[in-house]
Amino acid sequence: MPKGQITDKSIRITLVRSPIGYTKDQRATARALGLRRMHQTVEHQDNPTLRGMIQKIIHLVEVEE
Repeated sequence: MPKGQITDKSIRITLVRSPIGYTKDQRATARALGLRRMHQTVEHQDNPTLRGMIQKIIHLVEVEE
């Protein structure tokens, strides 16, 4: 995907593990994605920035494309 390209794809992200006990920046990333509580699902447009955020907390979330 070329840099800055906007796609029509959306990604569903579900918080499946608690960020308690992980680093402050990982907790902040989960909050920035809109994940406030366990098993909450949010939907975002796919872009490289979002992919980077997901990679940072991949051990806490489940991703559906």
